[in-house]
Amino acid sequence: MLMKLLDRLEEVLIATLMAAATLIIFVAVVHRYASGVPVIQDYVLHWNFAWAQELCIYMFVWMAKFGAAYGVRTGIHVGVDVLINKLDTPVRAKFIVFGLLAGALFTGVVGTLGANFVWHMADTDQTSADLEWPMWMIYLAIPLGSYLMCFRFLQVTWSFIRTGELPHHDHGHVEGLEEDKTDPQRAAQDVNWYEMDDNLHPHDRAHHNGPKDSGPNGTGKETKR
Repeated sequence: MLMKLLDRLEEVLIATLMAAATLIIFVAVVHRYASGVPVIQDYVLHWNFAWAQELCIYMFVWMAKFGAAYGVRTGIHVGVDVLINKLDTPVRAKFIVFGLLAGALFTGVVGTLGANFVWHMADTDQTSADLEWPMWMIYLAIPLGSYLMCFRFLQVTWSFIRTGELPHHDHGHVEGLEEDKTDPQRAAQDVNWYEMDDNLHPHDRAHHNGPKDSGPNGTGKETKR
């Protein structure tokens, strides 16, 4: 229950920041060009959007920090694993666990250093240039986002040790839309690259040890021509 709540809160926060930043940028651009129109110039100039750029920068920073944690959870980060996939299954699993724990250590250190930085900045009166917000509140994205990312690394590590599977994201899937299974042409295009045992495509340990039936001839191997 708590994990689902955390996942939902993470997604809502990222989507809200992205939508709000886009809207603010759009309004600021429209205001800039509307200020040069003689008919509405006197009315529009009363609105001050000097803070819009600064706010959007801070919103994108927060979005990037929490988005990185979301990427770890869903497996959308780019990784070069051609050599790893060539290793035997036990050795490959050890390298994957080592990489995940290294990511958790790195983000944990960054989060701790960020928390120490924010703690000392809170004792100062430093504020942002346009919004005049306390800078410690803005830099709070560093420890919060890094600790969340560290937690996601540990979560993925524990899941991989238990199940042998890594999170992977299907970029062609749109949530809320059902695929047409009756279309043979579409079915032929929906290839699960994670089941291809050619050492060129990423696959998790469960698929690697599973039945090799994803090849064109049903054996997991390419048909010789």
